[in-house]
Amino acid sequence: MPAYRYEAADAAGQLARGVIDADSPRHARGLLRDRGLAPLEVSALQDAAPGARTTGARLGAAELSLATRQLASLLSARLPIEQALDAVVEQAERQSVRERFAAVRSEVVGGQTLAQALARHPRDFPEVYRALVSAGEQSGDLALVMSRLADYIESRTALAQRILLAFTYPAIVTVVAMLVIVAMLAYVVPQVVSVFAQTRQELPALTVALIATSDFVRHWGLLLLGLAVAAFVAFRAALRSPSFRLSWHRRTLSMPVVGRLIRGLNTARFASTLGILASSGVPLIRALEAGARTLTNEAMRLNVQDAISRVREGASLARALKAGGQFPPLMIHMIASGEATGELPQMLERTAATLSQETERRTLTLTSLLEPLLILAMGAIVLVIVLAVLLPIIEINDLVR
Repeated sequence: MPAYRYEAADAAGQLARGVIDADSPRHARGLLRDRGLAPLEVSALQDAAPGARTTGARLGAAELSLATRQLASLLSARLPIEQALDAVVEQAERQSVRERFAAVRSEVVGGQTLAQALARHPRDFPEVYRALVSAGEQSGDLALVMSRLADYIESRTALAQRILLAFTYPAIVTVVAMLVIVAMLAYVVPQVVSVFAQTRQELPALTVALIATSDFVRHWGLLLLGLAVAAFVAFRAALRSPSFRLSWHRRTLSMPVVGRLIRGLNTARFASTLGILASSGVPLIRALEAGARTLTNEAMRLNVQDAISRVREGASLARALKAGGQFPPLMIHMIASGEATGELPQMLERTAATLSQETERRTLTLTSLLEPLLILAMGAIVLVIVLAVLLPIIEINDLVR
């Protein structure tokens, strides 16, 4: 049964918006009148074809995780998939979430599987999500798979949020420090040093340098800011080129600190994805293809694509991934051990947990070092500015005495 988006007015004149299942727009209007509503607008939910871009707001990770957890609980209670999806639609807070799951429900009621219905919205339900749902439907234990999928989304989101929050404070301190220093150079320093020009005394070298820096900021500051913005825009445009993006991503992996964080985060995400797919019965090649799409680094993604070709030719997964040289030795050794003992999914999940903890620990260590360094750097710059202002005043006092 198709789903329709409606806007209607009740007896008090209040507007009501939502989604309703009906055979046709006329049927939808009739159902709304039965509810005591006067339909103002009724339109069919447009379902995208597989691979097409879904219009509207994209589902957030928190919303997807909550809806998945709700589906897992409802399916565990042995509710039919149609009723479970209907409950998710009713409990959703955002209109876009209700519309997206109502469209999925209409496809399921129309005879498609849940995985096929989700495939019509690839922007909201990534390939990993759809592959796990398909595996759960084929195994007949969709509730368990949905529960593991909710755990996967929550753990992945939590790691990204912890890393983001760890860098938030240093970023704020850096921005505030730069704004304070620029304000001092552009407005405070010129007003103070203008007094020294009337004395016609020979200024110390530090004061002369401060005046020159202040003049440079006041005359060329906006131009430098414009050039910085233009360079950033040009860099983002250059990243659209596959060759430049691959070269840049390889360079970031070779950076001393940033490279280890990027490699660790991507490896943890890839190992977690591969582990949950393998444990759910998804074929290894398909699991590798889905895991490659979770990697944000092109060099590591190219490594996985090369490993897929090697695995198809009969190579072991550990040897195939090791050939590219982009993944850490820990994961390679754990995969080799898992292949030897027949416990590859467990080893992958253990690798993901270990690398996640290591990446988080390194992030917290780095940010704990950055915070005092930024404060010391800002204090040193302010001290230099204050000394440059005070030195001529001290010399004037000496002359007066």
